Amino acid sequence: MADAGSSGSTRWVALLRGVNVGGITVRSAPLAAMFRDLGYADVRTVLASGNVVFSAAGAAATLKTEIERALSETFGYEAWIVLLPQSDLDAIIAGYPFGERDGHHPYVVFGSDSSVLAEAARFAESLGDADERVAPGSGVLYWEAPAGSSTSTAFAKELAKKRYKATTTTRNLRTLRKLLP
Repeated sequence: MADAGSSGSTRWVALLRGVNVGGITVRSAPLAAMFRDLGYADVRTVLASGNVVFSAAGAAATLKTEIERALSETFGYEAWIVLLPQSDLDAIIAGYPFGERDGHHPYVVFGSDSSVLAEAARFAESLGDADERVAPGSGVLYWEAPAGSSTSTAFAKELAKKRYKATTTTRNLRTLRKLLP
């Protein structure tokens, strides 16, 4: 379901993969300017981790290709994004299956390849660790990790492998809530 914006446009959320880490710096002001230069409206960046909310008409695949090309040309890296209607994000957040616990961080793993997400889910089934939990959702994986260990748990190390890097991106549930109206 798409969010209606002005002039029949959709309210979108773009989640950039791999920015402001590993030497790829994308500042919020130039990022927002790039989206405006593409003709998108109501552009808003959230935090410094590559989150953009905007309004635009057009098909998701077309917009995704256009944004990735512009990111590569503007910021000089091989860009990959997750693009979804803002209303889909609302449903993803509402679907988080774990009660939020003190001492743990809630995450959502987004992917562009369902087979890669399925592979990560199969790996997670082998964990058996009640302190780190993973559950499949609609086109995402939900992940809960102990605070301070989101890069050192077994699942985090699995997601850091090369085969996942080109098709997945992870966001804290609290960050995702900031992308809603």
